[in-house]
Amino acid sequence: MAVDKQIIIEPQVPRNHLAKFIKNLEDEGIKIVFTNPAGEYAKLRKTKIKTIFPGPYADYAILDKPITEKLKGKKIGMEFNVSSNKDIENVLDSAKKGLDFVVIEVKDWKIIPLENIIAKLHKIHTKIFSVARNAKEVRKMFSILDVGVDGVIFKTGSMNEVRQALVYLGSKSFELSSAKIIEIQEVGDGERVCVDTASMLNRGEGMLIGNRANFLFLVHNESVGSSFTSPRPFRVNAGAVHCYTLAPDGTTKYLSELETGVEILVLDSKGKARRATIGRCKIEKRPMLMIKAKVGEEVGGIIAQDAETIRFVKPNGHLVSVTHLKKGDSVLVHSKAATGRHFGMEISDEYILEK
Repeated sequence: MAVDKQIIIEPQVPRNHLAKFIKNLEDEGIKIVFTNPAGEYAKLRKTKIKTIFPGPYADYAILDKPITEKLKGKKIGMEFNVSSNKDIENVLDSAKKGLDFVVIEVKDWKIIPLENIIAKLHKIHTKIFSVARNAKEVRKMFSILDVGVDGVIFKTGSMNEVRQALVYLGSKSFELSSAKIIEIQEVGDGERVCVDTASMLNRGEGMLIGNRANFLFLVHNESVGSSFTSPRPFRVNAGAVHCYTLAPDGTTKYLSELETGVEILVLDSKGKARRATIGRCKIEKRPMLMIKAKVGEEVGGIIAQDAETIRFVKPNGHLVSVTHLKKGDSVLVHSKAATGRHFGMEISDEYILEK
């Protein structure tokens, strides 16, 4: 996905919550919001988020017609409702008059009109912003003709939906820390979950898995073969059935809940996330290992299959099998302060103690 593609959020929150919501958007990497720059947004201080809005005052100004003189420091565009080929020609004619961007809203037919607009505007350097009604439409619009639109305007008041959309864009990242292994113990047989995705996973990529939602190990995929095993680059031998993994919307799921068609997060060793769809899950009884690690004062663990093909990722990007892991070794984890969860959703102010 191109680096300059944007998810533009049109906040659907009460006015008295707008400032906090925009601050949360900025923390997630959102750079443009669809809001009146003279409204509640004007009260914000030290924000780098730009605005798009009808009228001449936003950073991305939506006007009624093209203008010959540029507005200093602003991008100029127009909004179009597209329901016919005549509307598409109108978009093209207006773009040729020097528009920096166009905002496209389509009602019933979405893919074909946007394909035609992308094909016609591809060489004009006019950016195309389309309107999406949900996170899945965001994904679809960014993938049309393998080029996609330049930005998607997404109406939402949910940070989980924002995070899910960022994963579809390919711009969502998670901070990975170096954790020191403090305990390794055989714990007998248990049921482990093999997650077979419908995607080919690259070296360095895996799933975030752990006994606790706030302490997740980067478990590598099975793209590395051996003299005894063939590579399975679509598979992650994830861990025991009780373990958590992160979903694209920021919630957690138990590995036992995963099934065909469910979307999961796949991360590389730099923390960059993308989505993958599960093709199949296998739950089988296997000998298991309990592994504990520590980051600062946070301690977390995972119960994983005791086999050479299950690997963690070291801070230097190298892989280490759980069967070769030793106390004092360092591996990559996603760790943060403990919070409560309710049906997978984070509850920030709830007390919780997990052991």
